[in-house]
Amino acid sequence: MIQGHGDDRYRFEREIQADFSSNVYSHVDLAPLKAHLRERLDLIGRYPEPEPYTLEKALAARLAIEPAALCVTSGATEAIYHIAHAFAGNHSTILQPTFSEYADACRIFGHRISKRVPVAPEEKASVIWLCNPNNPTGRVIPKEQLIQAIEEHPEAIFVMDQSYGFFTKELLISEEEAVKYPNVLQLHSMTKRYAMPGLRLGYVVGHPTLIEKLRNVRMPWSVNALAIEAGLYLTQHPETAPIDLAGLLAETQRLREALNTIPGLTAEPTQTHFFLCRLAQGRAADLKQRLAEDYGLLIRDASNFEGLDEGCFRIATQTPAENELLVEAVRNILTNNG
Repeated sequence: MIQGHGDDRYRFEREIQADFSSNVYSHVDLAPLKAHLRERLDLIGRYPEPEPYTLEKALAARLAIEPAALCVTSGATEAIYHIAHAFAGNHSTILQPTFSEYADACRIFGHRISKRVPVAPEEKASVIWLCNPNNPTGRVIPKEQLIQAIEEHPEAIFVMDQSYGFFTKELLISEEEAVKYPNVLQLHSMTKRYAMPGLRLGYVVGHPTLIEKLRNVRMPWSVNALAIEAGLYLTQHPETAPIDLAGLLAETQRLREALNTIPGLTAEPTQTHFFLCRLAQGRAADLKQRLAEDYGLLIRDASNFEGLDEGCFRIATQTPAENELLVEAVRNILTNNG
């Protein structure tokens, strides 16, 4: 399990006034969903469905795929562990740097792991893990490049984590397209899209023969009743928690440009709402500590992503006012030792 992650405000005595550390964009209106769940609180008094059949059926209908091609999970992270379990003992290639849970899950279930940047598998790897858009870099692998790799390597299973798929304008493989390939498993996160990480809700789509392997290792009742109810509501009301994506991405570029005016800091290009930063000298962990304790601002120390060094940190765009607070605080610390 990852040690050091986003939204770890509990580590600090000072109240955090703006959180840039989590890739969840929290400035959305969840009032309709919360009102609905308040009316359904009695659900906690009885067991949920042992497998979330009703939500799987509703989601599949909305995505125009068959229910057998979809598996609902307690967040995308549970799906990662299901996949590692279902293919226990295989050889996995993980495109780095990326979310550490892929490697952690593979280690638990006895995978032989190799790490590389290209999409194509190495040494006839059985499973290829990639995040698209990638966490923590925010970069997107072009759709045509992925399709070429999938079609040229039918012997390998491609696990494509599209948890941040909503937050990019780049062309991605859709759920309807993904299920047509016998060697693709595609992960999605309702947690990220609807800013509800406390509920834990995600799903995997893929060819029914692959999804059946995941169902065989899924624990009963792993998705709680309120999460299922939230999923049903959001499937019926997808307009809930609207996000101006074009505005968010434009603000991301403005924030990057502002940070890049600070000497000793590089904010890297991105194709989504978060991005990687690098310090020319010093540790991201120290910058994080100063920002949290002196300014009440939280960033993600990214030095524990394999392939990154101690000067790396990740920023997720928030409101323009909050972003300005971050730029000025970082400028003060790096240029004035403020």
